[in-house]
Amino acid sequence: MALVESLPKIATAKHGRDVGFAIGIVAILCVLFLPIPAFLIDIGLAFSIALSVLILMVALWIQRPLDFSSFPTILLIATMLRLSLNIATTRVILSHGAEGTNAAGYVIGGFSSLVMSGDFVIGIIVFSILLVVNFIVITKGSTRIAEVGARFTLDAIPGKQMSIDADLSAGLINEKEAQFRRRELEEESAFFGSMDGASKFVRGDAIAGLIITAVNVVGGIIIGYARHDMNLGEAADVFVKLSVGDGLVTQIPALIVSLAAGLLVSKGGTRGSAEQAVMGQLSAYPRALFVAALLLSILALLPGLPMLPFITLALIMASIGYLIPLRQNRIAAEQASAEQQKQAAKDEEERNSVKESLRTAEIELLIGKQLSTKLVAGHQELAFRMGKMRKKFAQQYGFVVPEVKLTDDFAIPGKSYQIKMHGTVVAEHQMRVGELMVLIGSKPLPEMPGEEVKEPAFGMRAYSVPDMFADDLKRDGYAFADNMSVLLTHLSEVIRNNLPQLLSYKDMKALLDRQDPEYKKLADEICTSHLSYPGLQAVLKLLLAERVSIRNLHLIIEAIAEIAPHVRRTEQIVEHVRIRMAQQICGDLSEGGVLKVLRLGNRWDLVLHQSLKRDAKGEIREFDIDPRLLEEFGQEAGKAIRSHIDAGERFVLVTAPDARPYVRMIVERLFPTLPVLSHVEIAKGVEIRVLGSIS
Repeated sequence: MALVESLPKIATAKHGRDVGFAIGIVAILCVLFLPIPAFLIDIGLAFSIALSVLILMVALWIQRPLDFSSFPTILLIATMLRLSLNIATTRVILSHGAEGTNAAGYVIGGFSSLVMSGDFVIGIIVFSILLVVNFIVITKGSTRIAEVGARFTLDAIPGKQMSIDADLSAGLINEKEAQFRRRELEEESAFFGSMDGASKFVRGDAIAGLIITAVNVVGGIIIGYARHDMNLGEAADVFVKLSVGDGLVTQIPALIVSLAAGLLVSKGGTRGSAEQAVMGQLSAYPRALFVAALLLSILALLPGLPMLPFITLALIMASIGYLIPLRQNRIAAEQASAEQQKQAAKDEEERNSVKESLRTAEIELLIGKQLSTKLVAGHQELAFRMGKMRKKFAQQYGFVVPEVKLTDDFAIPGKSYQIKMHGTVVAEHQMRVGELMVLIGSKPLPEMPGEEVKEPAFGMRAYSVPDMFADDLKRDGYAFADNMSVLLTHLSEVIRNNLPQLLSYKDMKALLDRQDPEYKKLADEICTSHLSYPGLQAVLKLLLAERVSIRNLHLIIEAIAEIAPHVRRTEQIVEHVRIRMAQQICGDLSEGGVLKVLRLGNRWDLVLHQSLKRDAKGEIREFDIDPRLLEEFGQEAGKAIRSHIDAGERFVLVTAPDARPYVRMIVERLFPTLPVLSHVEIAKGVEIRVLGSIS
C-alpha cells in the first residue's frame, strides 16, 4: 500500500524536475532577446561561475571519462548560458554604460575594479592573456585530443566487439556480461564522438567572447560620444572598463570549463580521480623526488637567486620522498595482514564446510590416547623425523610423497596407532608404551624380564623389555628401538609398500614439468601419438610397485619412446623399461658392489616356460599352470627364500625374462619386498654371487 502511494510522488517529482529543466532552458533563450535588470545579470553571472567550478570539480573526481558522459550536453548548456549573459550585458552596457562602472551590475563593476585596479589598460592586457591561454593553449589542445580519441575509439570498435564475442564463445563471460560490455562500448564511442564536437563549443565560445568585447568597446565609445555628449577619453575609460570587465567575467568561467574539458579528454584510459592519477604516479618514484630536491638545493646556493623558496621546496620534496616508502610499506603490510585474515577466515570456513568433510588425507597417522600422551613431548620431533623421511623417499624413489597428517584419535585403543591411505586403514599396531623393542632374529632371548613380540614393519622376531634395561642391552650387543622409532619404521615400510597409490596424476605432471624442455616435448609426443598420460602414469606405478626408483625419469621417457610405437600393453612397456634401467636396478639392489642372486632352477624354469600360452604372433596371451605345481612351487620357494632371509642376507630372485612378471606375481604374496629380476636385467660389469637355486 505504501509503495502504491509513493509512486505518484515519484512520478510528480520526476515530472517537476523535467519541467524545471525545460523552464531553465527557455529562460536562457529569453535572455537572448529580452532586456533584464542589472541585479538579475549579477545572479546569472554568479550562477555561471558556480556552474563552471562545479563542472571542474566533477571532472577532477570522476574515476573514468565515461562516468561523466553527459559532459557534452552540459558544455552546450553552459556555453549558451554564457553567451546569453554576454548579450544581456552588452545590451545593458550600451544602454546605461554612461551611468558609471556599476551600470551593468556589481559583478562586472567589481571585476573591473579588482582585476584592472582602475586602469583599463591593465584590464585589456589581462583579458588578452586569458583569451590566449584559453583559445591557443587549453582549447586547441583539448580539441586535438578529442579528435584523436574519437578517431582511435571508432577504429577500435570492431576489434573490441570481436573480443567480446570470442570471450562469450569461450565461456569466459555470460550473455549478461557480454551485453553490458557491448553497451559500455557503444557509450564510449558515442561519448568520444560527442566530445569531438563539444570541443568546438569551447573554441567558438572563446572567439565569440573576443568579438563581443570588441563590439562593446567600439560601440560603447561611439554611443557615449554621439549620444551622451562624452568626450572620447571619458567614453573610452568608462566603456572599456565595462567591456573588459564583462569579458573577464565571461572568460574566467570559459577558462574553467575549458580546463575541465581538457582534463576529461586527456584522462584517457587512466582510472581513478585526477588526484589519484596525477599525484599517485608522480609520487610513485621517490628517487625522482630526491633528484629534484638536489637540483633545487643547487639552485638555492647559486648567487643571485633567492634561497628561501628553493630550499623550502627542496626540503618539502625530500620529505615527501622519504615518507612515501614508509607509507607504501605500511599500506602493503596492512594489505598483507588483511589478506592473511581473509585467507584464514576462508580456510576456517572450508574446514567447517561439508565439502571439507568429504576430503580425505592421502597419508594419515592416527595415535591412541595413551600413546599420544607418551609422545606428546616428542610431537615436534616426530614431525621433524617424518619430514626427513619424506626427503629420503624423494631422493630414493624420485617423487615427493604426500605429507603425513598426524591425528590424535581417542576412538582407537589407547596404546595403538593406525596408518591410513586415502581414508582406509592399511596397517595398525598395538604398542607397548614405555618399553623397548629388541630385534633378536636368530639370537637367543635376552636374560631380562620381557615378552616376545613381532616387529610390525617386517614381521621379525622381537622382544619387548622395559626401557630401564637400555644400558644392559647395549652392553650385550642387542639392537633395539624405542616407541617412536618403531612407529616411524612401520610408517616408512607401509609407505614404501604403497608407493603406486601415492603417485597421483598431479604428481606425475609435476615431475614432467620439472624435466628439460626436450624431454617434456618427447613426453608430449609419446602421450599424443602412442600412449596417454594416464598410460604413462600406469608405467610409473608398475615400476614403483616393484620398488624401482623413477628418479631418472628422462631415461624412462627415452625407454618408453623406443618401445611405445611397437607395443600397447603396459606390462610389455614396463619390461622394456626395466631392461633399459638395468644398471640403476642392479646398483640399488647390490651390496658392497656385489649382487647376490637366488636362481629359479632348471625344473621350474621349464615348468613356467610350458605354462606360458602364446598366440600365432608368439606373444603371451595367458599363464596357465597346474594348481598342484603352483602349490609345490610356493612351498619350495618359500623354504629356500626364508632360509636366506633368516640369515640376514639381501638378495634377488632371478628367472627367465618371459616368466619374470608371473614369478613376481606368485612370490609377492609370500615375500612382498623380494625383488625378482630377469637374466637380461642384470647389467654388464655387475659382480654376481649365486646363493643357490629353488630346485
